Amino acid sequence: MDLILNNVRVVRPSGDGPENLDIGIENGRIVRLEATIPVDEAATVLDGQGRLAFPGLVDGHMHVGIYSPLAQDAITESKAAAMGGVTSAITYFRTGQYYLNKGGPYEAFYPEVLDISHGKYWVDYAYHLAPISSAHIDEMESLLTNHGVCSFKIFMFYGGYGLHGKSGKYAQKQFLMIGDDESYDIAHFEFIMRSARKLMIRYPDMADRISVSLHCELADILNAYTKIVQNEGKLTGLRAYSAARPPHSEGLAVWIASYLAHETDCLNINLLHLSSRKAVEAALMMQDVFPNISFRREVTIGHLLLDYDAPASCHAKVNPPIRSREDVEFLWEKLLEGRIDWVVSDHACCSGELKTDRRDPKDNNNIWVSKSGFGGTEYLLSGLYSEGTKRGLSVNRMAQLVSKNPAERYGLLNKGDIEVGYDADLVLLDPDETFTVRAAESQSAQGYTPFEGMQLTGRVKTTLLRGEIVYDNGTIVGPARGQYLRRPTSPPKIAGIAAPARSP
Repeated sequence: MDLILNNVRVVRPSGDGPENLDIGIENGRIVRLEATIPVDEAATVLDGQGRLAFPGLVDGHMHVGIYSPLAQDAITESKAAAMGGVTSAITYFRTGQYYLNKGGPYEAFYPEVLDISHGKYWVDYAYHLAPISSAHIDEMESLLTNHGVCSFKIFMFYGGYGLHGKSGKYAQKQFLMIGDDESYDIAHFEFIMRSARKLMIRYPDMADRISVSLHCELADILNAYTKIVQNEGKLTGLRAYSAARPPHSEGLAVWIASYLAHETDCLNINLLHLSSRKAVEAALMMQDVFPNISFRREVTIGHLLLDYDAPASCHAKVNPPIRSREDVEFLWEKLLEGRIDWVVSDHACCSGELKTDRRDPKDNNNIWVSKSGFGGTEYLLSGLYSEGTKRGLSVNRMAQLVSKNPAERYGLLNKGDIEVGYDADLVLLDPDETFTVRAAESQSAQGYTPFEGMQLTGRVKTTLLRGEIVYDNGTIVGPARGQYLRRPTSPPKIAGIAAPARSP
């Protein structure tokens, strides 16, 4: 074997507590899991120093290349991902303003994305894509069969509300770079779902991995409440932004998305970054109403760690907004009940300059001009472990939330678990180390973090990608080894025989 990782407590998603196991690795895959593997049976032995060994994290919601050029952002933000124990980054991408600032067909656009990405990632990577124009819907099949893109996204508010705040519908057409005869509306969302359903029927072997994800907020509600909050002038900062994008906008959008899924028989629906009690309650209600739909419910580490009274203020502006402490506690309650399927970062490196008023660079508290989004992939596992252990969340459940569940849904069949045949993606966590979050220590280019000053217990010490160390004790190791992941990937093979794929 190439490597034996010993003296670790292995955390498997299907396990019941950590297991004292040695891990044997060869050609980037796990080939042995035993209580003791003789050290002379491998070229190298790595002492895990009694740490917890989690499967490498699958951060299923990132935005690499949104505010900085992709070639630059992929380098710095994938290093931040490795720092957090992430070994597979699935990042959203689309045509229109930001990202590559281009419109047109994906036939030309996506190969350029892949070409820029090659050799820039320190972790493995894949892309979710958003069909923005009607022509993109016709391209969904070629994206699946030619490029291994099996997950598609809908931004429900984009047709009539801006990425950072209120915006006219004509301005949104310019933002999306679509023609005057195009509409990004509920009918467009329906047609995306109908196309996904056709793909499920046409490619039954991939049907379980083809899914549609939705950012659930409604432009009409956002526009009305933004006007009210701004005119009243009673609220500022994160409280104002939450009121301008109220929780019932999320809830109503979840209802609409769910009925469309039922109407189109689009069976695999992912409800992204649910931020509030009303949004989660709506999602759970729709699961009861439409039991035929395989819903997945997502929350972010930001919405689990921050509330709208956080000192970060505009640095924590994000869509949907950071909510009240009551909403935060409700998210945790449902997560502990097993009603939340995975936790992600929604990482979007947004520089401090983009969070300030350009007319007054010292003013970092004008929520209306601040750009939306912030990074956090480097604190995904530590944040979940630190707060989760206080609340009784088991480490095995954590491994499900940040590794196994998103890997299965998004077609990474050789990721997300510590089993023979799987990629040797591993993260070693010191469960006893308490540290203070400091942006200055992050690999991200963002320069700040809304988690600044938080004390977290449980620190990522080492990250291995396919058996190679890519992060170790604060240092990025080696060249960029990240590979593009065509999905669905092949299931693990044991002794030359394909292991049966587990149902999601």
